[in-house]
Amino acid sequence: MHVLLVEDDPEIAGPLARGLARYGHDVRWVSTGQDALLAEDDPEMVLLDLGLPDMDGLDVCRRLRERSEVSLIMISARGSETDKVVGLELGADDYIVKPFTVRELIARMRAVQRRRLAPPPAPAPLPGVVIGLPRASRGRDRYGRLSVDRLAHRTYLDETEVPLSPKEYALLVYLTDRLDTLATREDIMEAVWDSNWFGPTKTLDTHVYGLRHKLGDAVCIEAVRGVGFRLSVKSPAATRQPAS
Repeated sequence: MHVLLVEDDPEIAGPLARGLARYGHDVRWVSTGQDALLAEDDPEMVLLDLGLPDMDGLDVCRRLRERSEVSLIMISARGSETDKVVGLELGADDYIVKPFTVRELIARMRAVQRRRLAPPPAPAPLPGVVIGLPRASRGRDRYGRLSVDRLAHRTYLDETEVPLSPKEYALLVYLTDRLDTLATREDIMEAVWDSNWFGPTKTLDTHVYGLRHKLGDAVCIEAVRGVGFRLSVKSPAATRQPAS
């Protein structure tokens, strides 16, 4: 994919451009809003920083939207709800707050492109016409008292939904995919956080603590010191059983 990266900080733009290139993207980097508006080639995706030296990124987004429907993701250190709402209302397809990982950005880029390429929704059914399956019959992966609806990204304990953060959910999915198997800290960090992660893995311990707190005694997340974690189900039904 041809990507236009609009970012004034070279310490962010350089590593980001290299990271995107490793995923096969052709990246052109400009450091001002004016250069972004004057770019002659037609990118398939614009990654737009809001804190530009010559003009606000929101104005760049507005002017781009006046002439193009190019996929656009805003990148900013501004993380308030108001900033996000304004950016999305101006036409951004997504809004990501710094700091972030290349892997998360790639996932968001792919999600934007999937939405763009998705067929239009089917017409609403006529009154009295029932289409599809009832919610109760949706497939869930069950682990004793715990069940995971992977299509909806939802987790249930005794049929009551348990709110998990995105990273907690991803960590739970990773560990349940390897039920009763020891997963190393390095493998977990690479899969759940980013293949290019570096530094301490303390954030992993924090998220494991969060899962233990929210799931209680339904599962056991065993820590093997210096190695990693192993998840097992505190129930006779300790095998993965897709719901019928």
